[in-house]
Amino acid sequence: MNLFEISFLKFTITDLFDLILVTFIFSYAYSYFRGTRGGQMLIGLLILFFAGFIINILGFKATSWLVNLFQTVWVVVFVILFQPEIRRLLTSVGQNKIISKLFQIEKTEIQDDILSCIDEIKKNKWGALLVFERENSLKNVVSDAVPMNATFSPELLVSIFNPSSPLHDGAVVIHNNLIEAAACILPLTESKTLNPEMGTRHRAALGISEESDAIAVVISEETGKISVAENGFFISSALSRDELGKMLKEKMNELKEEK
Repeated sequence: MNLFEISFLKFTITDLFDLILVTFIFSYAYSYFRGTRGGQMLIGLLILFFAGFIINILGFKATSWLVNLFQTVWVVVFVILFQPEIRRLLTSVGQNKIISKLFQIEKTEIQDDILSCIDEIKKNKWGALLVFERENSLKNVVSDAVPMNATFSPELLVSIFNPSSPLHDGAVVIHNNLIEAAACILPLTESKTLNPEMGTRHRAALGISEESDAIAVVISEETGKISVAENGFFISSALSRDELGKMLKEKMNELKEEK
C-alpha cells in the first residue's frame, strides 16, 4: 500500500514502520550515549548515513562509493573504540523489565557478597565508597572513571579498595550484579549541616544521592562505621553488618516492586 509517491520515490506503509523503527533505535542509542564521546560519534555516523542516502538518490556513483566505504570503516571504528559503552548498552537492554520477563532472566542477589566484602574492608581498616545505581543512570560518572564492566565478585571489590591499588581513591559503581566502574569521582555536597567529623567520602556519598536515586554506602577508614546516603540525606549511620544487609535487601526489593 503506497502512502504517497513523488516521481520515482514510493513511500509505503512498510517504509513508514521501517522509518519509525530506525528512529527509535537511534533515539534509544543516543539517549544512552548522550554526554559521552560515543554520543558525538553516533551523530557523525548518522550524518554519514544520511549523506550516503542523499548521494545515492542523486546518482553520484563515485561519491557514493567513497561515502559507503567510510560508513563501513566508521562502524568498525565505533565498535572497537566504544566496547565498554556498547557492553553497558547491551546489558541495559537485557535488564529491561519486558525483556527480563519475556526470557525469564533472573537477577543475581549480591547482598551477602557485599557484606563479606565490607567485613574484609573493616578488618583491614580500609575506607570504601560503594554506589548502587538504581533507576537514574550514572553514565556521566562512569564515563569519566575506570571502566570495569565485570561480574561482581567479593575478591575483586576488596582488591579495588586495597590502599596499594591505584583504584582505591574514589567510588565503585555497582549496577545489579555488575561492577561498572572504579575510581569514580562524585559530586561533593555543599550541605552545611554535615557532621564535621565526616570526610570527603561522606560528602561524595551525600552529593551523588542528591543528584540521583542511587544508594551510597560509606565505610569510614578512621572509625570503621558504615553510613548509608539516599535522597540527599544520611538515612543511617553506624550501621551493623546485619542492619546494612537488611536495608540493602529492602531497598532493592522496593525498586523491583516499582518496576
